[in-house]
Amino acid sequence: MKIPHLRWWLCGLLFCATALSFLDRQVLSVVSPAICEELHIDNKTYSFITTAFMASYAVMFLLGGWFLDRVGTRLGLGLAVLIWTTASAFHAVAVTPVQLGIGRFFLGFGEGACFPGAVKAVSEWFPGKQRALAVGIAIGGASLGAVMAPPLTVWMVGLFGWRGAFVATGLLGVLWVVCWFIFYHLPTKSPFVTQQEKEWIESDQPEIRLEKPKDSDSFVSLFFRKEVIGLALARFLFDPVFYFYMFWIPQYLHQEQGLSLETIGSLAWIPFFALGVSNILGGLVSDRLIAAGFSVSTARKGVMALSALLTVSSSLAAFASSPYTAIAMMSLLMFAHGFWITNYVTMISDTFPKYRVATVMGMTGMVGTIGGMGANTAIGFLVDRFSFLPVWIASGCMYPLAFIVILMLVKKQPN
Repeated sequence: MKIPHLRWWLCGLLFCATALSFLDRQVLSVVSPAICEELHIDNKTYSFITTAFMASYAVMFLLGGWFLDRVGTRLGLGLAVLIWTTASAFHAVAVTPVQLGIGRFFLGFGEGACFPGAVKAVSEWFPGKQRALAVGIAIGGASLGAVMAPPLTVWMVGLFGWRGAFVATGLLGVLWVVCWFIFYHLPTKSPFVTQQEKEWIESDQPEIRLEKPKDSDSFVSLFFRKEVIGLALARFLFDPVFYFYMFWIPQYLHQEQGLSLETIGSLAWIPFFALGVSNILGGLVSDRLIAAGFSVSTARKGVMALSALLTVSSSLAAFASSPYTAIAMMSLLMFAHGFWITNYVTMISDTFPKYRVATVMGMTGMVGTIGGMGANTAIGFLVDRFSFLPVWIASGCMYPLAFIVILMLVKKQPN
């Protein structure tokens, strides 16, 4: 059976994978006030639990990318989703902070391969002229997962308790794995792709992506390339801001704005909805700029420059007089992050051959997560001893600094 426009259906499947990854990781943050009360967890201990996720996530971002480039996207990403799905369900039986931390560790272990796998799959199935839009859609699923998490989790907690919420998300992961192994193959081996679509995909695949790996192009030498260093250092700066939003916003709304779990569920999805919209728009805008005659480098970096300027608004959330004002400031940063991250990720597939895309994606993701780990632990201490004020101020400075690093070090891109 042939499926017309199969690449877009597969892009939709990748969208669902990244949505599941964020849904699974966000369930804990949404129900954290209830879990922390039941298991007697303070902010410092909570920061260690979330850091357990980031520790394994960092390692598997690196090793997961390398693994995907060795075994292939189909097997690698399928196994990754199966691992994190099992770990998500394990949260349901945790009765101590240590057990909760173990569940987070293995959740991160599986999810570390998600985004390298999604970007690698896009590079395999999409011609260069459609790649940024496809990347935006694929990684935009993360926003949907984050948008769904607050209201869906609150609803599931009302029906089944917080433990039942983790079981339900695990079952969704099992369904995805079945669909993935049925439908995903390389274009040259897929029983579902039409000949016309296969020729279209191959019509705009730069030769650099078709080269065979060179013996001198080792894992270590790749890590020390100037472009990789620049991309990794930039991610070290901006990833902590995103992790702060992902893990701490419900805590902030509960502790400093005095909101209930139900009210948090009705508000916390809004910044992530803004992110989902801008993920897709960010890819569409840069693809349109390229079609209008701008170079790849100018299009990607131009969109990122404007995005970095918008993120400065995050600092204003520190002075918000109401939770609604704070949500508005958060939404503006997340809107800017969507434009930023889509073009950042696409820049990797523009710059490196596709047999290295997942590896480089993993390297940069690992460095970014290490930055997030350090910042996450620091946030726990700062919030317990002072407030969220210094965290908000710092979050408005990171993207402009990251953009300066990219301008200085990431210059090798095709015209």
